[in-house]
Amino acid sequence: QVQLVESGGGLVQAGGSLRLSCAASGRTFSRYAMGWFRQAPGKGRAFVSYISSSGGTPYYADSVTGRFTISMDNAKNTVDLQMNSLKPEDTAVYYCAYKRFFGQITSAQAMAVMNYDYWGQGTQVTVSS
Repeated sequence: QVQLVESGGGLVQAGGSLRLSCAASGRTFSRYAMGWFRQAPGKGRAFVSYISSSGGTPYYADSVTGRFTISMDNAKNTVDLQMNSLKPEDTAVYYCAYKRFFGQITSAQAMAVMNYDYWGQGTQVTVSS
């Protein structure tokens, strides 16, 4: 089993920044990928970003491209999401997800909730206008 713990959520004004972190522990894999998803009230879980331990190109949802940056620390099994220029529509619970890495996948595959094996408990991000 892999355990994921997110941190860094909170309340911020529009235009501000937050940095989310996710730490993986337990029976982690040497090659792995991690993603960030978010879920707003009354909506389904939506893809935000993806990165793999192989160093391949990360993926971003169109709605966050240019504002969010994902990064990974392989030695620490952590992934961060730097969120800048936040908007009220970014308000959601943000979830970290983890999967074993078998090779580069397409952006469509990275966006699929079903492709991830482990999930964190989520952290709330609220952006006020």
